[in-house]
Amino acid sequence: MRLSQIKETCLYYSDLQTVLHFYQDVLGLSLYHYLENKHAFFRCGTSMLLCFQAENAQQKKDLPAHGSKGVQHIAFEAASDEDYARWKQKITEVGIAIVHEQEWKNKKYSFYFHDPAGHLLEIVPPGIWD
Repeated sequence: MRLSQIKETCLYYSDLQTVLHFYQDVLGLSLYHYLENKHAFFRCGTSMLLCFQAENAQQKKDLPAHGSKGVQHIAFEAASDEDYARWKQKITEVGIAIVHEQEWKNKKYSFYFHDPAGHLLEIVPPGIWD
């Protein structure tokens, strides 16, 4: 018996309209489901990014209440090394500051930036964990 992948990741926000714009228009994720003032779910490859309106998620009644406070971190994998370079250029071109670029022991790089709520996002090239 084993687990095969992380299927979903959750982040929490106060302003879902900003989330919609950022993850759809800037990062190009496909909107899977949106419920005003509740949540926005985005598909990313075979995984889902679940963005909840923070206050509502903490008061759920139909499912266990959940939430977090503070800056969360998630990493997105670029489809290729070339796409990694393109993402770095695009993030800069749309006016988002890259706060750090890391060289890893395997000579691969990743870079970090913040979403509109301050969560720390990272883009990595394929093979970063190989």
